[in-house]
Amino acid sequence: MSQPDAPEAANKKPEAKAESKSDTKTESKSDTKTESKKAESDKAEKKNAKMPEIEKSEKPAEPKAAKPELKTETKAEDQAATTPNQVAPAKTNTTTNNKEIPMSNETKLPRRVAILGGNRIPFARSNGAYADASNTDMLSAALNGLVERYELQGERVGEVVAGAVLKLSRDLNLTRESALNTALDPQTPAYDVSQACGTGLQATFASANKIALGIIDSAITGGVDTTSDAPIAVGDGLRKALIKLGAARTNKQRLTALTSINPKDLIDAPQNGEPRTGLSMGEHQAITALEWNISREAQDELAVNSHHNLARAYEDGFFDDLITPFKGLTRDNNLRPDSSLEKLATLKPVFGKNNANPTMTAANSTPLTDGASCILLGTDEWAKEHGLKPLAYIAHQETAAVDFIGKSGPKEGLLMAPAYAVPRMLERAGLTLQDFDFYEIHEAFASQVLSTLAAWEDETFCKERLGLDAPLGSIDRSKLNVNGSSLAAGHPFAATGGRILATAAKLLDQKGGGRALISICAAGGQGVTCILER
Repeated sequence: MSQPDAPEAANKKPEAKAESKSDTKTESKSDTKTESKKAESDKAEKKNAKMPEIEKSEKPAEPKAAKPELKTETKAEDQAATTPNQVAPAKTNTTTNNKEIPMSNETKLPRRVAILGGNRIPFARSNGAYADASNTDMLSAALNGLVERYELQGERVGEVVAGAVLKLSRDLNLTRESALNTALDPQTPAYDVSQACGTGLQATFASANKIALGIIDSAITGGVDTTSDAPIAVGDGLRKALIKLGAARTNKQRLTALTSINPKDLIDAPQNGEPRTGLSMGEHQAITALEWNISREAQDELAVNSHHNLARAYEDGFFDDLITPFKGLTRDNNLRPDSSLEKLATLKPVFGKNNANPTMTAANSTPLTDGASCILLGTDEWAKEHGLKPLAYIAHQETAAVDFIGKSGPKEGLLMAPAYAVPRMLERAGLTLQDFDFYEIHEAFASQVLSTLAAWEDETFCKERLGLDAPLGSIDRSKLNVNGSSLAAGHPFAATGGRILATAAKLLDQKGGGRALISICAAGGQGVTCILER
């Protein structure tokens, strides 16, 4: 862009400046022929000065000459200092510890997103050790443990993102309030997300995407849930009656509002069932287990392995830098190190009892659980600045949903969405199901894990439901949930994602490389999956 000569512009009279600014108009505002001719002469000179630049910008074969403005920020600032009438290019900045760091125009996007660490409190069975703890109490404890472990006191991280499936009305700003309970810089923004049992993973994806795009350099993500402090509210009938009572203007209207109250409508407790079907998650999975012919013995074996693997991991000290003690607990209190097939065989079925051969028991299904977890994310540069080592990187992610109500075709199992999400993700990543060192599959129910694995091995399912030419195949079961999973640790809905991410990342770090496949089923017929690499 051509610039006016600086000395000449400074010596011009006010009238001449006005004329110069109106060069592009079709009519001159000059009152004399001399000034008009001068303006036309100036206009012609500027037009001729601009021509070479325009011609260069239209030549696709010479990209370097076509983009004279694409300079580093330092050069852009120097140019702005010598050409006061030109607007300098806008800067893009990231922040860390309240310092602005210019982002180079040459920064390659997307950036790698590293898992730098994790922390959680021990998970506890409902109405037990954490009966008096709120979601805010537990999430604050998990966050404080992370801040202390990684010395983030006073740090303004990019954001804190977490959520809960069961929330009281007072938890409207749950994550922000919990973050304010920590030693993080209070200027750190925070917000809630929720997608049933996939909440922890989705919170991580939300921040990871921003990091990858260069919007932020770091984040803390996670989730929390308690069924001990469930949101029991006034019933809908009572709520409407109270609203009418508040709006009443006469005693007759007030009396009418009060007499409309039905004792059956006094409270509204959380329902353990899908709104569309009325069936609980366990009852839905019992149908799927029957369809895939999942045996009781196979389910019990998976449950026993989960307990034994988690117990061994605790004994090996695997969780020493992943857990902060809370309210007297140092380990998940659902863990049964002495679990055995013989003991589990004595339990009676609790789901699908109307089926000819019910197989799902309290032992091969996860119990209601309280707990919280969180993850620290960052770029390689941010990690280096803070003396932290990346454990693994979030390489791919995929979320899927299935039609479990038969709205547009055949019904699919409520918890089968991961069976659809994983092959899509594998195709995009150019990987096979066998290209992994670890498989971290959330154990909502043992039969859910086994149904998913069976589906991937089934030729008909893979061809007709997934549109594949051949089955995905089987996995090496010795790589499945090697340090235990939800059947042993418990499942505080939104906190499970953080637990699994931290476990998988540390496993890859200990191995020195490889890949981990993560899969979580969720209410509403949804599934959330991702791939970690190192």
